[in-house]
Amino acid sequence: MRNTIQTTLLGLLSLATGCTAAEKRPAFSPAPTASVQARGETAAVGTANADAADDPAIWRNPVDPAASLIVGTDKKAGLYVYDLAGKQLSFIDAGRVNNVDLRDMGAAGIIVGASDRNDPLRAQLALFRLDPVTRKLTALGKVAVGAGEAYGVCLYREGDALQAFNVLKDGTINQLALDLSSAAPAGKIVRTMKLATQSEGCAVDERTHRLYVAEEDVGMWHFDARATGSTTPAKIAAADGIQIVADTEGVALATEGDGNGGYLLVSSQGDNAYAVYRLSDESYVGRFRIGAGKFGATEETDGIDVVAGDFGVDYPGGLFVAQDGHNTPRRRTSSSSPGLTSRQRSG
Repeated sequence: MRNTIQTTLLGLLSLATGCTAAEKRPAFSPAPTASVQARGETAAVGTANADAADDPAIWRNPVDPAASLIVGTDKKAGLYVYDLAGKQLSFIDAGRVNNVDLRDMGAAGIIVGASDRNDPLRAQLALFRLDPVTRKLTALGKVAVGAGEAYGVCLYREGDALQAFNVLKDGTINQLALDLSSAAPAGKIVRTMKLATQSEGCAVDERTHRLYVAEEDVGMWHFDARATGSTTPAKIAAADGIQIVADTEGVALATEGDGNGGYLLVSSQGDNAYAVYRLSDESYVGRFRIGAGKFGATEETDGIDVVAGDFGVDYPGGLFVAQDGHNTPRRRTSSSSPGLTSRQRSG
């Protein structure tokens, strides 16, 4: 079944969401869980079987927010670029790319990084440049990120320097310093961190230099993101069947201001919901799910992304994007985000 991404409104935040093909009915958390509806969804990814779409990344156009773009992975084929109406604008064949993130590096352009798992024994980071005018991706090259299968990736900008955190399937996290000054990108592993079991989703808060990583069957952790920082993780939340129902999957940050305000959003994949935590003290706020509506509910979401701020008249408070593995009854739809799937343990 093809997968899509949808768009929803939660409070003042306009979000884009999605779901995955279910293997079995999950056990639902007994915690109160708000229900919201999607505002739109993308066209389905090209791979016509389940578990193909996986992870989105949002680029907010600072000049014309309504012209912002969404990059999404078909983890069996490559990367798509969508507009906020969910229309597919372009596609680049990149093979097996799992998760995706991006950073606007100013003069260096909008850099997109995807976890490249074309060789399951040799993880790589595939790098691209996103052109906001042509709305296409150009491949820059690949950088080796260690032995193992590439799963999650998140980028970390410090001034003009760009780093990447590459989460391997076994829970190893390699931090890579990138060099984009030449025609072909280069990178150097500056340190390694470790979670005990399979991990994937991650995000970095550049204001506080904090890295957030999801360990699928265990829960949420944070690390010091600085290359000189501690490699010891701190537990935020357990996959206890209440706040998070395993798998703990997609991770996204809705930041506010220059301090540590905002929220951490986590995909509670096992019961088709999303858990929310304050960034200031990592306290639990609550849960929501995407319920039935014009674009349908979302189930077993893997990758998510969220950006607060004006995205035009349709999304004045912000945009949230998430995987959708079930796309019943339609195979293709319209609005704003990429398609993904996740419950299957391949990614």
